[in-house]
Amino acid sequence: MTSPAPSSGTAPQSLDDWRALADALRPESRAYIADDFVDAVSGETFTSVNPATGQTLAEVASCDEADAEAAVTVARRAFEQGAWSRLAPGSRKVVLLRLADLLEANRHELALLDSLDMGKPVSSALGDMAGAIGCLRHHAESIDKLYGEVAPTAEDSLGLVLRQPLGVVASIVPWNFPMMMTAWKIAPALAAGNSVILKPSEKSPLSALRLAQLTRDAGLPTGVFQVLPGFGHTVGKALALSMGVDCLAFTGSTGVGKQLMQYAGQSNLKRVYLECGGKSPNLVFGDCKDLDRVAEHAAAAIFHNQGEVCIAGSRLLVDNTIRDTFVDKVLAAAERMQPGDPLDPDSFMGAMVDRTQHQRVLDYIRQGVAEGAILRTGGQAMQGEGVNGQGLFIQPTVFDAVTDNMTIGREEIFGPVLAVFGFDTEEEALRLANDSDYGLAAGVWSQDIDRIMRVSRRLQSGQVFVNNWADMDQTVPFGGVKQSGNGRDKSHHSLEEYSDLKTVWMTLDP
Repeated sequence: MTSPAPSSGTAPQSLDDWRALADALRPESRAYIADDFVDAVSGETFTSVNPATGQTLAEVASCDEADAEAAVTVARRAFEQGAWSRLAPGSRKVVLLRLADLLEANRHELALLDSLDMGKPVSSALGDMAGAIGCLRHHAESIDKLYGEVAPTAEDSLGLVLRQPLGVVASIVPWNFPMMMTAWKIAPALAAGNSVILKPSEKSPLSALRLAQLTRDAGLPTGVFQVLPGFGHTVGKALALSMGVDCLAFTGSTGVGKQLMQYAGQSNLKRVYLECGGKSPNLVFGDCKDLDRVAEHAAAAIFHNQGEVCIAGSRLLVDNTIRDTFVDKVLAAAERMQPGDPLDPDSFMGAMVDRTQHQRVLDYIRQGVAEGAILRTGGQAMQGEGVNGQGLFIQPTVFDAVTDNMTIGREEIFGPVLAVFGFDTEEEALRLANDSDYGLAAGVWSQDIDRIMRVSRRLQSGQVFVNNWADMDQTVPFGGVKQSGNGRDKSHHSLEEYSDLKTVWMTLDP
């Protein structure tokens, strides 16, 4: 097993600090099965590349059907033996809180792995770590505080409703928020008593493998948590088709989500919980105050994490009475959000995750110009400051005069590209906002409480942010409607997805 980067005991503060930590890093790259790190059965590997520099980080085990079969067998055996699944909820809580403490102690290393692996700013990755740690602690603390039910029966009967773990859960997580999305999936599944097999994205597998080391240190029993790096069409498909997997939890594209539902139907009708794509509208009404603040938030809603965010506020709908003034303020905010070296704590944006995504975003920008949208700023590939010239960076890009028949106004780009629409009435704003295949998030900026309530109720979206964008915590569920999916992460509601309700009915001697 390779070792983590040594720590001086002080938190890295500067670009030089983070580079020194990166130079010392020796990431684990093998699969984690049955409490051990092993090569893929096939011996195949894939290359993990730093998109900010083009440098190779590791050759990672490329798992396939044979590895999935082995992991499912181990996970099922662990579940049936009951060292975790039948452990008292309070005892599971202790282990998960210990794991959260280990994540906190190693948060700089884990954030660094995510920054190097997928190009996000390390400051953003540290924020993700705070969310991941909070998620683990929330579900750990919740699991021994959720009660079953006693049905209202006659005196000669007793009806009990019990919560029980499902069995084996396969979690397939995306590359844009590797550790945070992992925590959102595995924390409630483990808290509920399931065995979990994690399939990280092939574009960001390294932090998941470091997490595996920490789960072992925390005391999770053998087989309760395993990690299979590899590709969706190989090991991901094998898990989705496995007759031994009881639940599939996925965050990623809508297209892949549809495939996974088909695989579930072709196999054992396993439960499938999906959090898929988005094309989220951000509605700014003419009565909102402090336009400078609103513009800053509107820009951050699309440019945070290079726009590689499922709930990115990629459609900005602005009241025409303030449109010109407001868009100018958004452009000024965008100018302050340029890409830079991801290891520089002052960088707002980093690199696109890989060359394919980089080219995809540039193609959308060219299509926006061709379809007649007005390019107000950005639109170009660029070299990030402090990298070696090989980085995959794109300027923050704003299109104005977008209409709802333009490709950039309808399709999820997953990059730093903002499409600005104008509207004259509340009804027009709602029509534009809801005219989408997606329904993951929406924003409303207004001082009129009556309007806020009317619009919030009518927006076809899993969550609505009022006078903020994405200000939420673990107490509320996260998920979408329409083709943005059907599952819910976070809050007590996610625990419901990873447990079965069992009815026990007793006939009593009167």
